[in-house]
Amino acid sequence: MGAEVFQTLKKQLKDAGHNTNVGDEGGFAPNLASADAALGFVTKAIEAAGYVPGEDIGLALDPASTEFFEKGKYVLKGEGKTLDAGGMVKVYEDLCKRYPILSIEDGMAEDDFEGLGHITKTLAPRCSSSATISSSPTRSALSRGIAEGLGNAILVKVNQIGTLSRRWRPWRWPSTRAFGV
Repeated sequence: MGAEVFQTLKKQLKDAGHNTNVGDEGGFAPNLASADAALGFVTKAIEAAGYVPGEDIGLALDPASTEFFEKGKYVLKGEGKTLDAGGMVKVYEDLCKRYPILSIEDGMAEDDFEGLGHITKTLAPRCSSSATISSSPTRSALSRGIAEGLGNAILVKVNQIGTLSRRWRPWRWPSTRAFGV
């Protein structure tokens, strides 16, 4: 299903005159005006591939909000908007009403604890919300996040900070012996 939608989306983007090069993480990065425009393309591709959005296929977002969080505000440069946490949550709430979004990872900045609580309370239970606070054992925020209900899902990414077979430790370049030198 994913491959069919991917190929359909590629054709639709190309037909609309957008770039269809694939980025490092395997996704397209066309120069679209908004998240709404991107979700519209994806939803149309799901339908054109013969599937029903929200029944056959749901969507998950990872906006990486910490990257556009500046001085306590969410700065959407491409859309010309600067929003507080409440405004950002309203954007997600509107998108979740119009598109089959099931999950939002990192919808709020990693240190915006008030915003993390607000997004979880607003979107639960129809949409799961997880945050970067669960990705690093060096941050004491995980226990705070659980205690304060700052998310309703935990995304475990063992490949980012270690492995299942050894405890996490700060990154160090391997010795040359590891490469047989």
